[in-house]
Amino acid sequence: MCGIAGLFLKAPQLQPQLGGLLAQMTSTLCSRGPDSAGFALYTADAPSKSKLTLTSVGGRSDFEILAPVLSRSIGAPVLVTNRYTHAILTIPTDLTRTCRDWLVENAQDIRIVSEGASLEIYKEVGYPDEVARSFDIVSIAGTHGIAHTRMATESAVTTTGAHPFSTGPDQCLVHNGSLSNHASLRRELQRDGIVPQTENDTEVAAGYLTRELKRGKTLGEALKSSVDDLDGFFTFVVGTKNGFGVLRDPIACKPAVMAETEDYVAFASEYRSLTCLPGIKNARVFEPKPATPYFWEH
Repeated sequence: MCGIAGLFLKAPQLQPQLGGLLAQMTSTLCSRGPDSAGFALYTADAPSKSKLTLTSVGGRSDFEILAPVLSRSIGAPVLVTNRYTHAILTIPTDLTRTCRDWLVENAQDIRIVSEGASLEIYKEVGYPDEVARSFDIVSIAGTHGIAHTRMATESAVTTTGAHPFSTGPDQCLVHNGSLSNHASLRRELQRDGIVPQTENDTEVAAGYLTRELKRGKTLGEALKSSVDDLDGFFTFVVGTKNGFGVLRDPIACKPAVMAETEDYVAFASEYRSLTCLPGIKNARVFEPKPATPYFWEH
């Protein structure tokens, strides 16, 4: 029993409130998942720059020492911005692969949580409200975001095992449910060059969507194909650089509710999570249908 929240802003004037609204939405879902929590936010990007969100399995807090060393190694400027137990590494986009390889070779305690022009992911073990406060989520502006509160069932409670999961640039996913064929899918993904870093079945689902997008499918097409290819009970909320998608399995036993106005589209596991949103009394509120992809793009 996990909790999911998602917010896709149509109105630019709401963008400064993205983090605050998403944190409020998630706060009401704390009882659904007290083990850990995470937030994926699509923020402003810079031309020809990419961001790597980093965390450390060894408790590293001196991320800033990486900047000058990495900068000398790649021959380009590197900016490190700390946020609680994570850091954002801003690098030239064309050197992203070089930077990832350098981190793997020279900083074995570091894990790359996300990569992209605008995506930033912050996740940690602990009560969801505390996680939001620790990362100061309310201060983050952006266009859309998704969040998760976890009640662990199939894998360890760790920072890297928390949702959201990102397996491709500017792509992320949160999940309520469980997949029964994740072991076989994991092997397929590995053969296709997508190697999950945890035992969490949600990361396998994220990797599946990344593979389908790489094959040229749209987000809607990738979500549709997952109905046939993924076995189990699931509700997914997915983020891409320009889009936001929702999908429930054919049985749709996991709770889900959506609201849409001229200013936003919102998703939550429970209606009470939506009550903090402006204009919610006039929103079109509905339950997403089983096995039916819903997606919006800027």
